[in-house]
Amino acid sequence: MFSAFSPRSASAYQRISVETSTMDQHQLVSLLYDGILKAIASARGALARGDVPTKCASISKAVRIIEEGLLTALDREAGGEVAASLGSVYEYALRRLIQANAANDDAMLQEVARLIDPIAQGWSAIRNPRPQDAANDTLRLAAAEA
Repeated sequence: MFSAFSPRSASAYQRISVETSTMDQHQLVSLLYDGILKAIASARGALARGDVPTKCASISKAVRIIEEGLLTALDREAGGEVAASLGSVYEYALRRLIQANAANDDAMLQEVARLIDPIAQGWSAIRNPRPQDAANDTLRLAAAEA
């Protein structure tokens, strides 16, 4: 059932730990969003090719990222309405992914990607605002202080 201890496996976990320990929470959430979108793209490609094992594995990966990464990271108390809304979107996305897997439905996969993509882009924009937006924020701040 379980394999024997492998120094190679332990080394891989240590490497991952070191790589992720240098990331902040913002970067980790960005990676989760990227992972979901890539898994959905992989599932869609596999579905088009008729590659059922890859489709199932890719959808399972997207489901796990949402369940074990995004949903568990939500702070519903401190996050208030935003966290509640994100939780609802994630739960809906989970249902649609499971339905898409069972029905081999590309439109459902595409729907989930369309739900997650703007959230991922918004999350990325928090860290990397466009120069125009930063300039506008500076002007607003200066006007408010005057």
